[in-house]
Amino acid sequence: MNDDTLLDVRNLSISIEGRDDVPPLVRDVSFSLKRGEIVGIVGESGSGKTLTSLAVSRLLPKGLSMTADRIDFDGHDLVNGSDRELRTVLGTNLAMVFQDPMSSLNPARKIGAQMIETVREHKGLSKKEARDLAIRSLEDVHITEPAKRLKQYPHELSGGMRQRTMIAMGLMGEPSLILADEPTTALDVTVQAQVMQLLCDLNDRKGSAVLLISHNISLLSEVCDRVIVMFRGEIVEDLTTAKLLSGPDHPYTRGLIRAVPDLNTDRNEDLVTIEDGQFDVEREMNHA
Repeated sequence: MNDDTLLDVRNLSISIEGRDDVPPLVRDVSFSLKRGEIVGIVGESGSGKTLTSLAVSRLLPKGLSMTADRIDFDGHDLVNGSDRELRTVLGTNLAMVFQDPMSSLNPARKIGAQMIETVREHKGLSKKEARDLAIRSLEDVHITEPAKRLKQYPHELSGGMRQRTMIAMGLMGEPSLILADEPTTALDVTVQAQVMQLLCDLNDRKGSAVLLISHNISLLSEVCDRVIVMFRGEIVEDLTTAKLLSGPDHPYTRGLIRAVPDLNTDRNEDLVTIEDGQFDVEREMNHA
């Protein structure tokens, strides 16, 4: 593995346990991510993009199993590593930002208690050290009056502030990789732009690589160095943003781009759709 490679995934597959009659939900996925790089994974709902990120972070839900030749993160084996090693790595060097912060933040506990507990568990800090770090992390994501926010409950914050808080919690471990799963889906357009700018700023200031999961191919084209396109549990194209904008090779990628309306779209006409099974022939030919 190249010294510049931070994450290397080889032949990752995800299946439903005990259901050999059901095809794998993710099949033979391989990709890599360099230090400081921003890479997007795009695809329709059910394409396997979120499952891929959950497998990398070892957060697959019960009932699913994974196999992989290798998932190497900064020299750590995430497939065969010990539980202790995985807890250390996944709680500090690798941060996960979920789509809905309210499903990740405990509504019955104050923000400060949740942030301080996490960092004390993983870094062994005193309560005061952890509180100071929590305040600095909230400042890093441009939350005003951070000391006051620590005393508030999640429902007292706006949607954008809750998402920023989730990012701040991830930053407390000083991660080299941020996995962001649809981090702006539940937010309005203005707040979406602010959160995406925040991730880009963190990438610039702290050098954290970002793996950004989204169904919004236009959004990814604006912020990513590379974009990985998934279709029915497989990677069909891995291309630079420049190639994505100038003309991708795979018809599914082109179909995703055509399906995005623009200012010239006739509102009286039906939107472009991708028919189910449209690419099955080519898909089967590739596996022949």
